Amino acid sequence: MFHTLVNAFKDRDVRRKILLTFLFIVIFRIGCYIPVPGLDIDAVQGLFSGENAGFDFFSVMATITGGSLSNGTLFALGIVPYINSFIIMQLLTLVIPPLERLSKGGEEGRAKMVQITRYVAIVLGIVQAIGIVISWNNSGAIRDVFTNGETLGTVFTMIMVIIILTGGSVGVMWIAEKITEYGISNGTSIIIFVGIIATAGTNFISAFQTATTNTEVIWYILGYILIVIAVFALIVFVDLSERKITVVYAKQVKGNKMYGGQSSNIPIRVNASGVMPIIFASSFLMFPQMIASFWPDSDFYIWYSQYLGTGTWAYSIIMFLLIIFFSYFYAQIQFNPDDIARNIQQYAGSIPGIRPGKPTSDYLRRINNRITLFGALFLAFVALIPSLIFTAIGQQSGTALYNAFSATGMLIVVSVALELNKQLESQIMMKHYKGFLK
Repeated sequence: MFHTLVNAFKDRDVRRKILLTFLFIVIFRIGCYIPVPGLDIDAVQGLFSGENAGFDFFSVMATITGGSLSNGTLFALGIVPYINSFIIMQLLTLVIPPLERLSKGGEEGRAKMVQITRYVAIVLGIVQAIGIVISWNNSGAIRDVFTNGETLGTVFTMIMVIIILTGGSVGVMWIAEKITEYGISNGTSIIIFVGIIATAGTNFISAFQTATTNTEVIWYILGYILIVIAVFALIVFVDLSERKITVVYAKQVKGNKMYGGQSSNIPIRVNASGVMPIIFASSFLMFPQMIASFWPDSDFYIWYSQYLGTGTWAYSIIMFLLIIFFSYFYAQIQFNPDDIARNIQQYAGSIPGIRPGKPTSDYLRRINNRITLFGALFLAFVALIPSLIFTAIGQQSGTALYNAFSATGMLIVVSVALELNKQLESQIMMKHYKGFLK
């Protein structure tokens, strides 16, 4: 990774993209420190500390937004509405034929899909902003800046905060798109990556400050770090693992030239879907809680938070099952054994010991289902077990370690780091090829 970075900075164009990416990240982080007018910041931070802290809906959002939500700043919503919009559009593409045609309609169709995704993200941003502002108002964090305490003034203040939060979400979406267009790798992934790293860094600093007055905390911190390193190593190992299926191509004579007579591999990654099944599953479970938070005193919200909210046993079991379901769902989108078998047969290829046509597609489907099951169980394990261990260690230590890393966050960090490394290597390789051709 470090060798790739050194080589990347030696190339002017790649260096320019890296610097632009860094510039956009700086802009994003500045927005994470601009306070929203009309908020009592101490009251907002109180929702994420002490007895209110832990593994709940708002704590998860605070981690993804790099602590911006817990500090009541301009980018409090972060990239979350855009992620939810993207997931919704992916699902709707499979069930609504016009959207499916748009997604397969070339560059123009994809541009329209991106535009629709933006509009849906704005709507979701408004909905999420309303829920957050209502929660803040119920906790006394909203301060009337218009009529000095009258009910109408408080309503106007809440509307102003909703508009600001939605605008901040649109700003983050714009930054992410500019990173994708002018920088390195996918902008949305980079924004999430930076948010998680920033939150982890802040919580580690807070934990080490606590260790200066309580020496016993240092042992919890060391144990936490060792577990984080072990989980990181496991994630990297599985993320890079793949099953290679050998394909042999028969020799063909066309004119005066001979084609084929070679063998290649079809790589099937163990964790081909990455972190998407976890994001799908968590969004599916947290969305009802987010909507119910509009009425925090309602029986449904109290019941859902107590029995199905994040951190409960029922949530963990349902999350486990949903991750497996969405892993198979996403695998069906990415890997089509019938198309692959057809392409292999078209080019006079075959898998050793397997007849071309339907037997090949059945064989590929069987292999893919087995690998998907292993990948799904791995995702479910990483999403649940380490998070429970991290929460237990963090709460016993009396520090903010329980919010430093979630397993989902670690998966995202590893996936984005590996993808960023691949993007830099491909950029460098393209430059070398261009120089060779010149």
